[in-house]
Amino acid sequence: MQALVDHHDALRLTRTPSRASRRPWSLEVLPVGAVPAADLVHRVDVGAGTFDEALVRDHLDSAAARLSTERGVLLQAVWFDAGPSRAGRLLFLVNHLVVDGVSWRLLLADLVAGWEAVARGRAPGLEPVHTSLQRWSRLLTAEARHPARAAEVRLWADLLTAADPPLTADRLDPGRDTVGRARDLTLSLPPDVTTSLLTTVPAAFHAGVNDVLLTALALAVAQWRRRHARGRHTELLVDVEGHGREEIIEDTDLSRTVGWFTSLYPVRIDPGALGWEEVADGGPALGQALKRVKEQLRSLPDKGVGFGLLRHLNPSTGSELRRLAVPQLGFNYLGRFASAGTPLVAGNPAWAVASEAGLLSGADPGTALAHGLEVNSMVRDTPDGPWLEAVWTWAPDLWPEQHVRDLAEDWFRAIRGLVRHGDRSGTGGHTPSDFPLTTLSQHEIEQLEAAWRIQK
Repeated sequence: MQALVDHHDALRLTRTPSRASRRPWSLEVLPVGAVPAADLVHRVDVGAGTFDEALVRDHLDSAAARLSTERGVLLQAVWFDAGPSRAGRLLFLVNHLVVDGVSWRLLLADLVAGWEAVARGRAPGLEPVHTSLQRWSRLLTAEARHPARAAEVRLWADLLTAADPPLTADRLDPGRDTVGRARDLTLSLPPDVTTSLLTTVPAAFHAGVNDVLLTALALAVAQWRRRHARGRHTELLVDVEGHGREEIIEDTDLSRTVGWFTSLYPVRIDPGALGWEEVADGGPALGQALKRVKEQLRSLPDKGVGFGLLRHLNPSTGSELRRLAVPQLGFNYLGRFASAGTPLVAGNPAWAVASEAGLLSGADPGTALAHGLEVNSMVRDTPDGPWLEAVWTWAPDLWPEQHVRDLAEDWFRAIRGLVRHGDRSGTGGHTPSDFPLTTLSQHEIEQLEAAWRIQK
């Protein structure tokens, strides 16, 4: 644990109050060795007792209470020692301020590597971090003020000021609509659908999983509008959360950097007006819908990372973007995660995901919801195959539960329709963004543009 904390800057962050009104606090990375691992590791003697969820919950709240950004205590490791003849459990809790999905994989792999080295009597030798969190922070601040980046503000302002008919009768209230009052609904798609979603459909259209999921979401929201007398608007304005590790600055490599790199940016997509029967059946129009959405998403520079830079790190553009409305919906696809029983590191069965892992998530109940309705999805790899899991979270004063369920089920119907369409022969194809236009002749560009106009 000491090697882990000393190796990754994010695990030594502290939050320092500031007198500046615009920035009431700042973050500082403490020197190597300043955070002693002895304060972070706690042992629970299970003995011959039963290990179950209740035991984990008894210690989870205490571990969470020990976290403190002001004191630089950003992680806790609770070892449930079941003795030499039984496998124990390690509760590994990290403040979200310093960890994201990529960081989890890095930290767990480094933890296993460090433990195995110590068990063999060696000093932990972790792989180097190529770009430090501190350097990346400085580079982002400079990038936000670059004239070419600042010029993007018109794109984002135009995107947010265009029409977005309300989905609910009331607006989001940060004082009322909080995490503690939010409701959740979880639905899953089985491996036969999820496998095609991850492979066949993106491959056929030279697209990403996000392209497929967002196309289905736009179609489902349009159907929801029609069903609930909210008009026939087919455009969808939605906040999309990305991993934030975009290659926008030369000579940087974030593949080994721990931190919270999440980016959040608005997108406006329109798959077109499709009949719902054709969507559910996987009809031919679905292919064109996916291609349109794919191109609309590709039109945003650098996968949207510039929005956050201009919103938060550039004072002049930030004041303009801050005044604009926030999308009503939020979307996040987190990628693939191991399920219970799966090794943390491939080929190393000694360390595996515990069955209690699903208990260990949470947020301050007083935190204001960012959107009236959000869907967070991920793929869980199980012995039976991959399952797409979607967690819908909503403000109950804005959304009735049945309305959320209708939308959630229609989203899955649209995904199934896209999978049916993608599994058929002769579907798919390229779109203009698949080709680097700088390498084509003017004649080739004109041919592509003409073909795209015909397809549209």
